Amino acid sequence: MLEQPYFGRRLKQLRSERGLSQAALAGDGMSTGYVSRLESGSRQPTARAVQHLASRLGIGVAAFEEEGRPADSLAQALAIAASATSDAALEALERALYPGDGQDPLLRWQGLWLVAQGRRQHSDHARERVVLEELVALGDELGLPTLRARGFTQLARCLRACGEIVPAVEAATTAHGLARDYDLPVPDMAASLLALVSAESEAGRLTEARVHADELTALNVPRSEPLGAEALWTAAAVRVRQGDLDAAQKLLEEALDGFAGAENLPLWTRLRVAAARLHLQKSPPELGASERYIEQAETGMVFVGIPALEQEVTFIKAEISFQRGQFADARVLLDRVRAADPRMTYRTRVRLEILDSRLLIIEGRDQEGLERMRTLAEEAQAASSIDLAADIWRLLAETLAAARATPRCIDPQGC
Repeated sequence: MLEQPYFGRRLKQLRSERGLSQAALAGDGMSTGYVSRLESGSRQPTARAVQHLASRLGIGVAAFEEEGRPADSLAQALAIAASATSDAALEALERALYPGDGQDPLLRWQGLWLVAQGRRQHSDHARERVVLEELVALGDELGLPTLRARGFTQLARCLRACGEIVPAVEAATTAHGLARDYDLPVPDMAASLLALVSAESEAGRLTEARVHADELTALNVPRSEPLGAEALWTAAAVRVRQGDLDAAQKLLEEALDGFAGAENLPLWTRLRVAAARLHLQKSPPELGASERYIEQAETGMVFVGIPALEQEVTFIKAEISFQRGQFADARVLLDRVRAADPRMTYRTRVRLEILDSRLLIIEGRDQEGLERMRTLAEEAQAASSIDLAADIWRLLAETLAAARATPRCIDPQGC
């Protein structure tokens, strides 16, 4: 029998596992409000509603009738995931979190935290967001300032990665306020500032971002620690947005020199990817330096195995090829990334589309490339990424000028 409240909990579990919002699950055949009432248990599902939801989830109706796990399964799954954070362990933990009745709220919070971290590592931001929203709500119920600050910090980072900049600033501001008002330890203060500076920079609030970046670096977290390296990296990103690339380079080099990476190889690798991109942004681009950092990053990726990071490195190699005028190579590399279902932050995804549009113009498909870049600029402006929108218009002008001066053949053997 598909009785409430079990059906609602099971429906929410299946939706969350697939990273769907209530609106996405409802589709055209059902209202979002009705899905919300089903999940809360306030409405009994009809046979027609069950069939519609099963179809949207890609499951059989019988999947709604699966037995719940024992009450103690959360503690067991949590212990396994905490000691071995494999994909299988995290999937088992996520299943154990639903249904949630009778579960210890602190254990549940910890389980949601680990699942969200796992989703973030895989750049699965849609599913990460669903988990984090529940984590934040649970933290508010518990009323513990430390847990609340950590939840809002991670939600801010996720929202920024999804391109929802204004909500990201709001979440980070809440986290920073909690850390300050309750005098939380330095790691929590630093983490909230990292999220706040990144979101404010993305929103074009560079004055506020610079103030908070200075507050962050003043915490004097050792540069040898991951948090210290991230602080320098974030401060460097603000200087980049302000156009002070030399100051940004100094900060980033300090992070590169001070952080050995033994305890966090993914961060060690990402720092080198950031350095490669910084040298690409110089005028003129410092392609040799960018290539050297990419070579270093590739040595780290052998052990890291993060698809999103591999995609970003391939993308930067495509940008280097473009800058060298090797347009055929750039196209091959770019298409390789696009074919792999890119898992990237909003800003990096936009850069990907910018390069594709620039190649279209070089390839002679001027109108298509022009329209796409105009759309990207308007979307960036609507998302409050004013500096990104300005970059798109600048790159469009440069590309049109280069296209007029370049033969319209990108394959030397075919010309």
